Amino acid sequence: MAPPSASSSSPAAPAGGLVLWLHGSAQTGEESRAQVEPYFSAAPELASALRLSFPTAPNAPIACYGGEMITAWFGISEVPITASTVRDEKEVLQAVEHVHEMLNKEVAAGTSPTNIFVSGLSQGGALAIASVLLYPKTLGGCAVFSGSVPLRKSFAERVSPEARKTPVLWFHGMADGLVLFEAGHAGCAFLQELGMTCEFKTYPTLGHSLVDEELQYFRQWVLDRLGISQGAEVACPSLSSHQEDLH
Repeated sequence: MAPPSASSSSPAAPAGGLVLWLHGSAQTGEESRAQVEPYFSAAPELASALRLSFPTAPNAPIACYGGEMITAWFGISEVPITASTVRDEKEVLQAVEHVHEMLNKEVAAGTSPTNIFVSGLSQGGALAIASVLLYPKTLGGCAVFSGSVPLRKSFAERVSPEARKTPVLWFHGMADGLVLFEAGHAGCAFLQELGMTCEFKTYPTLGHSLVDEELQYFRQWVLDRLGISQGAEVACPSLSSHQEDLH
């Protein structure tokens, strides 16, 4: 696949922290920006302390959807995604390399790795955790929304001691019909087997959706790790549940 578009990414600059958000398949970075950015931009004092980047995946034909061209970080072998779903690891690793290029650019510009948060929804969440596992530095954190680990457990030996120190926040709905709850649960268990910290937030009635409660919690999680205190309660716009059609 071609490298993701950087047109919707914030320019690299050594100012405070960075949240890199990887969208789900069939979405774009700008769509994700519209959903996520208001939760951070609602507080003016955060503008100089935190930047957000929303790259867009390339278009690719997806075999399990009859060759339909959609934005995707890597191929989709089947839906729903289960705990035993096998991906094309070559494509996954190519996508990971693209994410690492973005991270390395940030670090080279002066951003501390411990102030960088890699996050994503659905397939973007799968790419986020794969990228963090294979990155040679400890990052500020990784947040996975309705995602899964797209690599076999044999990749555990490639996870460096530094990467294992990156904290993970994982959100998953128990009613998710596209990335089954078992996939999320197995992913978090795998991280814990590696000795990583994985906070697993479950929602009994939530399907394959991104909802207000998750983003509110995510924002506070990031701010806590950056040591940023809010002088007043920040009101955020209400977010309707976003349901993905594809993974």
